[in-house]
Amino acid sequence: MTLRLHYAPDNASLCVRLALEELGLDYRTVLVDRRIRAQRAPADLALNPHGLIPVLETEEGPIFETAAILLWLADRHRDRVALLPAPEAPNRGRALAWLFWMSNTLHPASRIMFYGDAHVAPAHVAALQEATARRIDAMLDRLEAASPELGDWLGGHGPSALDCYLGPMLRWCALYPEGDTGWFDLGTRPRLRALLARFEARACVAAAIAAEGLGEAPFTAPRLPQPPEGSAT
Repeated sequence: MTLRLHYAPDNASLCVRLALEELGLDYRTVLVDRRIRAQRAPADLALNPHGLIPVLETEEGPIFETAAILLWLADRHRDRVALLPAPEAPNRGRALAWLFWMSNTLHPASRIMFYGDAHVAPAHVAALQEATARRIDAMLDRLEAASPELGDWLGGHGPSALDCYLGPMLRWCALYPEGDTGWFDLGTRPRLRALLARFEARACVAAAIAAEGLGEAPFTAPRLPQPPEGSAT
């Protein structure tokens, strides 16, 4: 069957779109309209009971969770492009550790930063965001320091599942909370900025720009999206 990506513009599904484009796979997209919370509609909950985006429909059934989809794609389609080290490769564990760090540590912290009012009462949002900004800064400082040990699996000259995940997350740090983004400064992390610049030149990013209205430099000079369909928020 043709793969079907359930997506919303400039959401976590962007990470999966980038990987699908890198692999050159035939896929279709299904818009999930966040303005009406379509991700919580019965049809969508039947695919992902957690009511979140993305979902990738495959011949084996639906897969949810961004890192799980990226790992499935990387392993299932190694014959096309290597998005992660092979299972027997010595650097496989290190790459997976950082992939799941993005999924389990950086991504949840970012969601707290962007959607503070979903976690605490309005009077406490500012304090939560201030503390979370410090946490994310420390996380990114560790990634900046560790990036050389990942070699081409982060910011190299070839495709990488880590790039597909990290690029959008750093983009969102520069854009949100909307109107209050002074907490994030990519310029203080030259290695991360350089790897985003290399990734931004890839054909998969050009395809995502066209599909989701991300602007000319979506990772190094991001602006709010202007998608041809749907809404990012």
